[in-house]
Amino acid sequence: MTDALVTETPEAPAPTPVMLLQTLCLSLLNGMVLESGIEKNEVYLCVAPKDLHQVLTVLRDHPGCLFHQLIDLCGVDYPSRPVRFDIVYHLLGMKHNHRVRVMVAVADGDVVPSIVEIYPSATWFEREAWDMYGVAFDGNTDMRRLLTDYGFEGHPLRKDFPLTGFVEVRYDETQKRVIYEPVKLNQDFRHFDFVSPWEGMTDVQLPGDEKAVRPNFWSKE
Repeated sequence: MTDALVTETPEAPAPTPVMLLQTLCLSLLNGMVLESGIEKNEVYLCVAPKDLHQVLTVLRDHPGCLFHQLIDLCGVDYPSRPVRFDIVYHLLGMKHNHRVRVMVAVADGDVVPSIVEIYPSATWFEREAWDMYGVAFDGNTDMRRLLTDYGFEGHPLRKDFPLTGFVEVRYDETQKRVIYEPVKLNQDFRHFDFVSPWEGMTDVQLPGDEKAVRPNFWSKE
């Protein structure tokens, strides 16, 4: 009687620190994470706006996370989606050298809770998101434009914002001040003529062209 062959099952690979962080976040934020994953070796968490304060507070204060720094807050525009915008929070934890992205989906015209009380540096980031995308933040007492002029119309990082804008500014010598005017395009900048300007000039000789005519020293004539 021959012994049965015993096949060894390969051991599962050890979880990486990023995988352990994702597991920890899901256990701490049970029921508040709508979607989670790992992208480019970073954990991302999608949460609802109503849970944003609680999620960020847990990520900041829990000993296994300690995300004390808000690196950036930005917006992303998806015009084809019913819920058009994503507000993305990039967090850094120096204690464990971890990073995490928290994303909140918001429709056009909706308001996102401000996180100034959790991360004071968010004041300027939220102003920039309002200026560029038109997403307002409830609780931010300084919702002014940050990168554009005070009289600017629209929000330039929206995908439906015209490339040339609506108005242009120039200094008027008559009025001795800077004035706003509707954008005037002197030429159709979308039309490009790729024909070389030197083509079609075979009958025209410019100064210096005679140097290009070299005698054929090998000719018998």
